[in-house]
Amino acid sequence: MNPFNKIFRGDRTIWVIFLFLALVSIIEVYSASSMLTFQTDDYWRPISRHVLFLFIGTIVVLATHVIPPKYFSVIGICLVATWGLVLAAHYWGGRTNDASRWLTLAGLKFQPSEVAKLCLIVYMAFILSKKKSDDDDENTFWWILIAGIITCGVIFIDNGSTAILLFLIVLLMMFIGQISWKRLLSLLAVMLILMFGALAILKNTPDDILRRSPLRRSVTWKHRIFDHQNKLSVTDATFEINDKNFQESHGYIAIANGGVFGRFPGNSTERDVLPQAYSDFIYAIIIEEMGLIIGGLGVLFLYTILFIRSGIIAKRSEKNFSKYLVIGCSLMLVSQALANMAVAVGLIPVTGQPMPLMSRGGTSTLITCVYFGIILSVSRDNLAQEREIEAELEAEKAREMVPEIVPEADVVANS
Repeated sequence: MNPFNKIFRGDRTIWVIFLFLALVSIIEVYSASSMLTFQTDDYWRPISRHVLFLFIGTIVVLATHVIPPKYFSVIGICLVATWGLVLAAHYWGGRTNDASRWLTLAGLKFQPSEVAKLCLIVYMAFILSKKKSDDDDENTFWWILIAGIITCGVIFIDNGSTAILLFLIVLLMMFIGQISWKRLLSLLAVMLILMFGALAILKNTPDDILRRSPLRRSVTWKHRIFDHQNKLSVTDATFEINDKNFQESHGYIAIANGGVFGRFPGNSTERDVLPQAYSDFIYAIIIEEMGLIIGGLGVLFLYTILFIRSGIIAKRSEKNFSKYLVIGCSLMLVSQALANMAVAVGLIPVTGQPMPLMSRGGTSTLITCVYFGIILSVSRDNLAQEREIEAELEAEKAREMVPEIVPEADVVANS
């Protein structure tokens, strides 16, 4: 076995996708971080930080993908602890745009919600893997639902879009885990009623009352949802860029500037205008510089192949825990990427969801690398199992080909 095969084990397609996303990320974050460069007066600081996190993340992938999948169940045990960390971030963490999402422990600043998402995915995979028959359906449903509601609830306080996205993944995981249709439909009906009720309250409550409520972000949610619903088309004669539609409008301009073939990396104009060009609107900058075909469709293609390949890995796995683990990790990565793309092209309101591995980030980049490592670990375990089966088949064939040796005493007696 050559050194490359010893280091990069597991599914080669997943490794290629990971390396391509990291490479595009370095190029585009370097280009999109011009505003940070102006703020810090350090030309290399924004990109050097991003490259450092990608380098550490690659080490995380390498370390994670050699761990047997069964040991990842330990991560699920930490779920309860993450609830406390998320609440601690809310009350004592660093605040940005009326949201307290970051916590500093031992000098390290991180987002507890990212860790909570990972723990919930592992927890759900473990609970679903223990479902042996339809008799376990009710217990499995409630164990997952209670953990999902608590996790999404504490995250919702400061990050509504993440909580909603995570709960959708909870529903998908239960659907894939063959939880009863009746229970899932009943849950979905209740959630829709609650959602429409919450929207009605949000719409008819004055902003000054919302600002005094425990949910400090409710005013931001209100304007993002209803302004997006009532927004004018950019082709309308009365359309104008203002504070409410500033990000979306310049995102559209970036996409329009890119056209089919793009302006080439480094030639974006909107990177100097968009406040989150290196994070929330990285997809718009990618299209502006690389074009609709190579940038827009190319990145979408990579995440699509990631999801398809993860499904193949899950199907090949003989262990239920590994199967659900891969499904959960891939759902998280791909749904987050699609949410980021949908915001950039104006399909949904601004959510603040980063594009996994592509957007500039610290905690999100490292946790994304853990997801990749888990998927590669399961694929490596599958390959090991397939080799064992092949070895057993070859040994059986070899035994069948060896002629039966008749003892000499029997030969003499027969003669």
